[in-house]
Amino acid sequence: MRNYIQPGHAITLLAPYDVVSGAGLLVGSIFGVASGDALSGAEVETQLTGVIDLAKVASQAWTAGAKVYWDNTAKRATNVASGNTLIGVAVLAVGAGAYETVGRVRLNGSF
Repeated sequence: MRNYIQPGHAITLLAPYDVVSGAGLLVGSIFGVASGDALSGAEVETQLTGVIDLAKVASQAWTAGAKVYWDNTAKRATNVASGNTLIGVAVLAVGAGAYETVGRVRLNGSF
């Protein structure tokens, strides 16, 4: 097929703000995880699919299979839908303790 470009699991985006490797970023409706560090406006390879550990809101408990959203103001994953962007589902349950700040998410890769 002459018009095929790539699988699309990862693409290059312009960082909308300074990001570090493994941090989430939202560009319009595209959510992904930075594969490397990038300053705002610089190109960054961005993973759109897969299972990734992301920073989450510490006060929230997640259940496996629960929808996960991106809070672009706090730059963290959350289970709160209102005002946030759906990014995938929780793969593992995680508690709501102050020290439980990472959640495992299967990115949905859709926009």
